[in-house]
Amino acid sequence: MSFSVELRKEADPIFNAIFEHPFVQGIANGDLKKEQLIHYVKQDFEYLNAFIRIYGMAISKCKDRKDMEMFNKQISFILNSETHPHHNFCQVADVKYEELQGYPLSPTAHQYIRHMLTVAHEGTLGEIIAVLLPCPWTYWEIGKRLLTEVNPDRSHPFYEWIHFYGNRTDSITTKFCARLDELVKEATNIEKEKMKEHFLLSCQLEYMFWDMAYKLEDWPVKMEVIQS
Repeated sequence: MSFSVELRKEADPIFNAIFEHPFVQGIANGDLKKEQLIHYVKQDFEYLNAFIRIYGMAISKCKDRKDMEMFNKQISFILNSETHPHHNFCQVADVKYEELQGYPLSPTAHQYIRHMLTVAHEGTLGEIIAVLLPCPWTYWEIGKRLLTEVNPDRSHPFYEWIHFYGNRTDSITTKFCARLDELVKEATNIEKEKMKEHFLLSCQLEYMFWDMAYKLEDWPVKMEVIQS
């Protein structure tokens, strides 16, 4: 059993919980509220900005151009392609995408981003891949399952979102898993355990991110903006 397969097996309860989460099921059923879609896009826009920065930090730890190219392509994917599912949510919510950018992070998004940034600063290339991997992996599996189980036609409000993630064949998940399996062969036992810990915590935070959007999570104490 490869290391990536071992990780996926251990994280299976979390993956199943994510798929059963009411926000993901709301995508399947097409019945999410406008406020939930807006909150998700606000937070995911900032989350993906952080993802781009972490890809850049990963490049700084690469020793060969193949790895650099892999991360560079992902930066381009976020900037030029992964806005498409955001636009689908915005269209259903009847709001302009540009109006949902630049908002403060919710507690969960803040925690998730800090988790990844800490690993990017302190960890090895293998640790960085491990901490990033749950995001594309869970979305890829969600897309494939919804495409199979819902099989939406163009009348479905989230047809574009489901097809965007469900139809991806050359998935970064496959590339990340293959590279992680190579890197773990040279890793110490301590580093291997760190990879697993980072991966599983990111899986938990993926679940929490969906929960954050569904419950419209915010900080417990509202702060007034003081005008100078």
